[in-house]
Amino acid sequence: MTGIKITETVFRDAHQSLIATRMKTEDMLPIAQKMDKVGFYALEVWGGATFDACLRFLNEDPWERLRALRKAFKNTKLQMLLRGQNLLGYKNYPDDVVEEFIKKSIENGIDIIRIFDALNDTRNISKSIEATKKYGGHAQAAISYTTSSVHNIEYYVNLAIEMEKMGADSICIKDMSGILLPYVAEKLVRELKKNIRVPLEIHSHFTSGIANQTYMKAIEAGVDIIDTAMSPLGMGTSQPATEPMIASLEGSEFYPDIDMNLLLEITDYFKNLREKYEKEGLLNNKVLTVDVRTLKYQIPGGMLSNLVSQLQQQGALDKFEEVLEEVPRVREDLGFPPLVTPMSQMVGTQAVLNVISGERYKMIPKEVKNYVKGLYGRPAVPIKEDIRKTIIGDEEVFTGRPADLLEPQLEKYRNEIKEYIEQDEDVLTYALFPQVAIEFFKFRQSKKYRIDNQLLDNENMVYPV
Repeated sequence: MTGIKITETVFRDAHQSLIATRMKTEDMLPIAQKMDKVGFYALEVWGGATFDACLRFLNEDPWERLRALRKAFKNTKLQMLLRGQNLLGYKNYPDDVVEEFIKKSIENGIDIIRIFDALNDTRNISKSIEATKKYGGHAQAAISYTTSSVHNIEYYVNLAIEMEKMGADSICIKDMSGILLPYVAEKLVRELKKNIRVPLEIHSHFTSGIANQTYMKAIEAGVDIIDTAMSPLGMGTSQPATEPMIASLEGSEFYPDIDMNLLLEITDYFKNLREKYEKEGLLNNKVLTVDVRTLKYQIPGGMLSNLVSQLQQQGALDKFEEVLEEVPRVREDLGFPPLVTPMSQMVGTQAVLNVISGERYKMIPKEVKNYVKGLYGRPAVPIKEDIRKTIIGDEEVFTGRPADLLEPQLEKYRNEIKEYIEQDEDVLTYALFPQVAIEFFKFRQSKKYRIDNQLLDNENMVYPV
């Protein structure tokens, strides 16, 4: 082995985890040239919640962000996170929308697309893998890691073998809750490396305080790539911090080919940026503390804060512990889905409703009903008959690929927004977030947007001296 490879997440998951995805493009570009020279394997810069947040909160065009970053990063691969058939939204989209979205993502600068499904239902990632390869991208299939009576090493090895057969160029263990224990990781990585030929990456969060140790055991077991975040926006509910993780490997065969002096200059930039976010009230210290409840309840940091918010709105914050106890029960009822978008929202909301209504499944959201009907895919464990009857009665359960129920929509979307279209990508923006997109398109026509947007064309911003 010639050293571990590093995927840096500071421009995507780090700020999504710590400051609700509020980092602006103008905060990214001044440091881009230095980051491009460090020696990172890849930079995760797009996907996840960044697309929605750009439009909804920052009045930015996510496609323009991607183009600006591609222009700035000449030597480093750019990576994005894609929710399989959900793309960057919260429901399944038709195959024509999925294919066009992936085509445009690659055209605008993405090299690696990390593709996952919340249920690990490979039917929900097949189209995305196929399209990524068709348009020349690197298709990384991600395992949504969780634990249950069926989610064991054999389950994950079989899943990875299936993903490789589907054409995955690499596999990622995506531990969104930070619950993958160090010695389990060691065994899992060893078994995966025995059974797959493509590179293996590990992605975790520091929420429970164990991810550093997990990474070290995974590295020793032969993992090829790790995901880390620059220390000012690392740890907490973010990834393990980049600089100390690299320093920990000094003197070993795993030490990466990274310019550490340059990395420390970049740390200073992000320290100043973090101070700015703290002054703006974007960084809550709660997300920086270790929460060991994660290990018991398997609840990701973002989901914990959502549960608190839901209970506050209902004036029922005193029920928080009850809800934490209810989450694993609901998860078992629903076939042990991994707690990642959109399943984390469904399980969490159902747990809150079960507790505050005083009766389990007295109130059931439409999304939970659709999930039980099979419209999101296949759970790892069949849902028990009594639970299914409680939630959907005698309604039929669909057992096919959910996207097969969807008609092509691209032309319909194009016709609906023809008065706003300034680029081909606008149709995709509208397809994912119709109401938010229309508001943004109206804002884009304003003079203020035109003036602010000149920043992205400023060569000194993109390539600072």
